[in-house]
Amino acid sequence: MSRIDAVLASARAKLTRIEAADVPDAIDRGALLVDIRPAAQRAAEGGVDAALVIERNVLEWRCDPTSDARLPQAVGDDVEWLILCSEGYTSSLAAAALQDLGLHRATDVAGGYQALKATGVLAQLDSRAG
Repeated sequence: MSRIDAVLASARAKLTRIEAADVPDAIDRGALLVDIRPAAQRAAEGGVDAALVIERNVLEWRCDPTSDARLPQAVGDDVEWLILCSEGYTSSLAAAALQDLGLHRATDVAGGYQALKATGVLAQLDSRAG
């Protein structure tokens, strides 16, 4: 096993990952979907109307309720952050980093944007947001 595979496995051991099909219900209960893909990737693949865009390089600062650079949505440790990347790898590492900050409800979307698109959930989310 490569070192990054070991790090990924360790990160995922901290998470209760969410399946793409369960994202709409999670949003309905108040979870915040966060798209961490870089701008070029969002431009190439498409956006997610229901998601906050927080690029990966500033994620911890924006979600940490004790940070001066936090977003208004970062109101406490009980926020449910659903992290989304393209395929569900980087998002696992990012969600684990949020958990390391004490945001224990942070997790990621298994399969990422590609899973939302493949299962039809992306179209469902876009129709709800628009």
